[in-house]
Amino acid sequence: MKYNTIVIGGGLAGLTAGATLSKFGKKVLLLEQHHKPGGCATTFKRGDFIIEVGLHEMSGIVEHGTIPQIFEMLEVDQKIDLLKVPEFYAVFSDRGKFVFPHGYDAATKALVDKYPDDAKGIKRFLKVLAGIRKEGTNQPRSRWVKKLIYPLMPLLYPNLVEADRHTVGSWLDKYITNENAKIDLVAHLAYWGDDPYTLSMFYYGLPFSGFIQNGGHFIKGGSQQLSNHLATYIEKQGGTVLLGKKAEKIVTENGRVTGVTFRDRFNDHLEPVTISCDNAIANCAIPLVPAMLDEPFASSLKERIGDKINSCSLLCMYLGFSKDVEEFGVKHYSNVIEGEDVKSLKDVKPNHQGDWSKRRFIFVDYGKVDSQLAPPGKSEGVICTVDYLQDWDGLNEEDYKAKKEEVAQILLQRLEKQFPGIRDSIEYYEVSTSKTIQRYTSNPSGSVYGYAQTKKQTGDKRFRNNFLIPNLYFASAWAFPGGGFEGSITGGFLAALQMNRDKIWSACDDATYVDERMVSLLERKQIDDKTLELRFERPNGFQHQKGQYAVLNLKQPKETELDLPYRWLPIVSNGEDNHLRFQIELDDSSFSKSCELMDSGDMVTIYGPKV
Repeated sequence: MKYNTIVIGGGLAGLTAGATLSKFGKKVLLLEQHHKPGGCATTFKRGDFIIEVGLHEMSGIVEHGTIPQIFEMLEVDQKIDLLKVPEFYAVFSDRGKFVFPHGYDAATKALVDKYPDDAKGIKRFLKVLAGIRKEGTNQPRSRWVKKLIYPLMPLLYPNLVEADRHTVGSWLDKYITNENAKIDLVAHLAYWGDDPYTLSMFYYGLPFSGFIQNGGHFIKGGSQQLSNHLATYIEKQGGTVLLGKKAEKIVTENGRVTGVTFRDRFNDHLEPVTISCDNAIANCAIPLVPAMLDEPFASSLKERIGDKINSCSLLCMYLGFSKDVEEFGVKHYSNVIEGEDVKSLKDVKPNHQGDWSKRRFIFVDYGKVDSQLAPPGKSEGVICTVDYLQDWDGLNEEDYKAKKEEVAQILLQRLEKQFPGIRDSIEYYEVSTSKTIQRYTSNPSGSVYGYAQTKKQTGDKRFRNNFLIPNLYFASAWAFPGGGFEGSITGGFLAALQMNRDKIWSACDDATYVDERMVSLLERKQIDDKTLELRFERPNGFQHQKGQYAVLNLKQPKETELDLPYRWLPIVSNGEDNHLRFQIELDDSSFSKSCELMDSGDMVTIYGPKV
């Protein structure tokens, strides 16, 4: 059995690369350790709410832009609704409120009206941002052409050259005098990094300009919709997406990748499997790749990345409300609550590392768009702030939970202070930390943006594609061009384009990997008014013990409104049975209704067992 390409990881870059190669007629196998695709572009279910894991607002949805073209090619535009948010953001501080609107003219007016003494610098700021995006997307892709025109760069790409010489902090200090204006301009800094004095002006300018030009966008129903579509697209093109499978080794012979070895993430009893391939894509974090490689590649890569600096992480507090929070004065989609100790641009980084009672945070009200995350009459939001693994390292499980609750109460108190009455409407809250991100995505230190986007680690200085082994490519937040939804999708697409040009392909057989965790329903039986029992074939290699759980994932759920097609369920059959039985609590959820409507022979995937 052989595939053209094996993608290690099912984040947005890996999914985009796999879908693009599938579009080009390549036979693709994608491996993802989680039981759902997407990485940070996922959702989960809590009570009445679909909880969005990572998407706040997406940049890059601009006319004739790269992302819309990718979406059209991969039929995303036919299946996914993108919702434009009302304005860029609003900042709340002891200086009052400032609203940053969409559109260059509106943004210029709003900023100049508030900071008239800095009108010249503000106009230059917006001009440079617009130039960064225009020039950045029009650069030649050939390295040889880039070398040829290098002496002409200041003439051909003046804004890129200017941005490349600066950090955000150094640029703002040079051209803007009012510290309050600078602080307002980096209010959304957490979406790119944690320190204006190390963050590349070039990297900051690309998404920032996209937000201004045509606004931020949210994916209706949550980012899982996009991830699911890309995974389904790969399968419809003849590829294979294996969830709950973790890559362990990149097999090399004579200096080239020849296959990938993986094992089941949930069932330790299953033996590892090796599949051969023409080439591979590492969508996983680059620091994880050396452990998968033989020498000399492992040591070579370790040496290449040894001095690299990881980005910050994020803490997200997910919130479900019993009503529309506009009732409490929430007028905007993205609301930045400024730290009271931030008086100048130099205070931003210390504030991100400081006390939680003062740390700047962003509160997103998903109810300002038709997000489809909450039932009618209710709404959902998230508090997002910079976080670091060292904030949580060394804590035992009990102390970790206690500290999360302590931080939650501090943030809720601050949210209540800004929007009086909102706290009483909270039905659900849950805190995700850098430790959570590291656990579910395997990103070292929970670094959501991969390597920090410093001047030395951005643009062409970022790792890209086959720099280590001729047929090993890299597409992730850790590689070129970087993190975020726009960066990851673009990076996956560019990797696929280069792979297609490199023509590292050979003929494949028709055989595909058969996922034996996929089984059919044998019997559906109502136990009582509140309980339904489903009996399935037992997957090969499933070793059942008392007290174990498994993920039951419906392949074609008949009801999907405000729900996800899976549940973690206890196994009620005993270890001697040649089948598996699950009992479903009957309620008004779409999952429960789908289970009631299942027919014999309907397929599910069972991930597990797990105690």
